[in-house]
Amino acid sequence: MRRRLFIKFLLGYSIFFLLSLFFMYLYGGRLVQRYFYNREGTTLYQEVTRLANYYSKEEYGSLSIGKITAEMEGSIQRKALGWTLVSPKGKILAFQGRENIQGEEIRNFDPTKNGEKIYYTENFQGLLTETMLVAKAPIQRNFQNIAYLYLLLPLSEIEQRKADIIDIFFVLLLAIFFFSLSIFGVFYTFVYRPLRKITAGAVRYAGGEYQHRITVSGQDEMGYLADTLNYMAEEIQKSDDYQRQFIANVSHDFRSPLTSIKGYLEAMLDGTIPRDMEEKYLERLIAETDRLSKLTQSMLSLNKLDEEGMLNRSNFDINRMIRQVCSSFEMQCAKKSLQFSLIFAEKKEMVYGDYPKIQQVLYNLIDNAVKFSKEGTEICIRTEKKGTKVFTSIKDQGIGIPKKDTQKIWERFYKTDLSRGKDKRGTGLGLSIVKGIISAHKEHIDCISTEGVGTEFSFTLPISLKEEA
Repeated sequence: MRRRLFIKFLLGYSIFFLLSLFFMYLYGGRLVQRYFYNREGTTLYQEVTRLANYYSKEEYGSLSIGKITAEMEGSIQRKALGWTLVSPKGKILAFQGRENIQGEEIRNFDPTKNGEKIYYTENFQGLLTETMLVAKAPIQRNFQNIAYLYLLLPLSEIEQRKADIIDIFFVLLLAIFFFSLSIFGVFYTFVYRPLRKITAGAVRYAGGEYQHRITVSGQDEMGYLADTLNYMAEEIQKSDDYQRQFIANVSHDFRSPLTSIKGYLEAMLDGTIPRDMEEKYLERLIAETDRLSKLTQSMLSLNKLDEEGMLNRSNFDINRMIRQVCSSFEMQCAKKSLQFSLIFAEKKEMVYGDYPKIQQVLYNLIDNAVKFSKEGTEICIRTEKKGTKVFTSIKDQGIGIPKKDTQKIWERFYKTDLSRGKDKRGTGLGLSIVKGIISAHKEHIDCISTEGVGTEFSFTLPISLKEEA
């Protein structure tokens, strides 16, 4: 099996990782930058507003640049943070930061610019070489703005923090990527390797190696799939063996009468059989053709049983049907001095089923009973109602069935060694037909037999809900 699946999985994972890196680089930096801008800008605005309100109170005396400078140096703990005090006309009254622009004047100073924003970026019209994140608030006395206080944070500080966070994210992402490579070990062990075994096994099954078994341990889906394929191969092998046996049996059962027919006809043509004996051998030829016809008819019956919707159910009296079928064996019973013992719990026992097919079931079972019964014995046929079912049994006093064969008698063309000795003309399909018909009715048939004592077949049918019309 080619490693395309494994390579595709690895390639897909690598592409996912590269896309994650690209997303982190393209959007992650923006998200982190926005976070720091919002956090630092809000902090600056809250702080500058607090300070401006403090210096706006008249009880603290006149506004002194020196006093503000001294107090601001003590109030600001962060080294990177600066501040400036600007007059209403744009003159920088005081400044603390990386550059000294105290005394400079901001051209076209507009204190209302960006007034709706609590923070923004500013370089004071080029007076500062570095852009700052700023927040401002007016210092008021007697309801007039006498100065504007600015808190400043260099953008380079924010960019550095952003870069540090991004670096941490990249390191974590790389670590997660390498740790997650263990997924490939799990994938190879529990998915890819079992899948290779299953695929190889399926290829061997396709080549007819049904005896091969896929060895995949575990109770997961892969194990279940392997077990299912093994079961499928086993069933196919059984079916294949059955087909071979079926063809062999059919060939044997057709070859025997055809050989007899051919032999008799050749003997008639070459004069081996005298003309005064031809009638006798013609009767044998008719018997052999009847045997072929019976075999063909049995095979057609089995084929019909394999189709769905083949039952034509009706209500009928099974006791009357039994009497009718028994009467058709009068000649055979007379030859062997056999007697029928009919034991019916009720005079009339109405059942619901396919009349012709149930008649065929009774004919096949009674035919076997007559065929294998010892001379001068009795065949007992009984019907009895139990709950919603009618039980019918046919019991003979014949040769019986060996215990090892009781489960195989329902197979097509199967014959026990005893039956082959007693009835070489049988097709081996009668009980298969019986089983198929009863199963089609969704009912049960059982066999109890003791070798040398006799055999009893019993089957069920549903009782009729209404009387026969």
